[in-house]
Amino acid sequence: MFSLVRLWTFCFALLCSLFALNVQAQGNTIVVGQAIDLSGPNGSIGRDYVAGITTYFDSINVNGGVGGKRIKYLVRDDQGNPAQSALAISDLLEKDKADYLLGGIGSAVTDAVLGSAKFAQSGLTLFAPLIASVKTYNSRVLFWRPSPEQEMQYIFSYFDKLGIKSVGIAYQENALNQDMYQYVVAELRKRNMLMNGLVRIGTSATDMERESAILAKSNPGIVIAIADTLGTGIFLKEFRKQAPRTFVAGMSLINLETLAEVAGPKALEWTVFSQVVPNPLSKKSLVQIDHSNMMKKFRDEDLSALTFEGFMVAKTLVKAIQTGKPGRDALQALAAQKSVIDLGGVTLAPSDTTHRMSNYVDMALFRKGGGLLF
Repeated sequence: MFSLVRLWTFCFALLCSLFALNVQAQGNTIVVGQAIDLSGPNGSIGRDYVAGITTYFDSINVNGGVGGKRIKYLVRDDQGNPAQSALAISDLLEKDKADYLLGGIGSAVTDAVLGSAKFAQSGLTLFAPLIASVKTYNSRVLFWRPSPEQEMQYIFSYFDKLGIKSVGIAYQENALNQDMYQYVVAELRKRNMLMNGLVRIGTSATDMERESAILAKSNPGIVIAIADTLGTGIFLKEFRKQAPRTFVAGMSLINLETLAEVAGPKALEWTVFSQVVPNPLSKKSLVQIDHSNMMKKFRDEDLSALTFEGFMVAKTLVKAIQTGKPGRDALQALAAQKSVIDLGGVTLAPSDTTHRMSNYVDMALFRKGGGLLF
């Protein structure tokens, strides 16, 4: 009987010790959760974004973490499915006790997360989702990148300086693109620019071929693509048969490698894309150098605008964590501060009214024979 009591006491003490160690381990960990498309229609975008985020967190952890706490970065593949994204975020909050949440790709998955009960109860802020549609969100969403409207304004200004006044539109008809299409049409009117024609992406191959030929004959100075990567690629492949030297412009959430695979490298000549980060291959700033060096050290993958954006998103989140405030308050405090945030040669000018951290927009042009020129 005595030995059984001693055994029970020993086991109880061991369990208490393990529990205490577990609590201590949790106390020394900052959990960052994210649900994002890694294998669906925007998987190539998601994988690059996650690679950049992971790389920065790895670089922090090998140097002791944030205030002695390691960052535990948990990523769930939502495959671009809104319901799956909401479920993944709920699990990250309930089971993994996420302290911070990073967003996924597109307004549909963002809306699903915001509408979930677990997210509503968490009080957290969804940080740095990748959204290309014109939509307004409240302070529960904090964007790292500038707005799609800012990107489109930059595209218009860029070609306005070249004296181009005639514009065609390649439009992938769906609910997500409708607002941006209306925005572009309204902007054409404001700038007294002529809309030469419209190609509807996603209609029958015959209709698209016919519309592309009509648009090419109208000789627009530029065609603006309001479409995802696949839609833009399908349009380019057809349009370039008729107009090999007409400028086609798209936005930053087009995956350029996938675009080249769909349309063919030749079709990418005379195409330009707005970018929300400086050239990731350049070494003009400390953060560009760090991104390049850390990617080589931890990932051994190609650098891209999305790996660089992810790297700087993670660096911005760490700056918020270093304020010592809890999750939502830390991010909101960072967004509300009036001073410029220096990430190492790339600066942020956060706005607590637009809920955006960066206003940076640039343009990248495909060189003849391949490769981007910023």
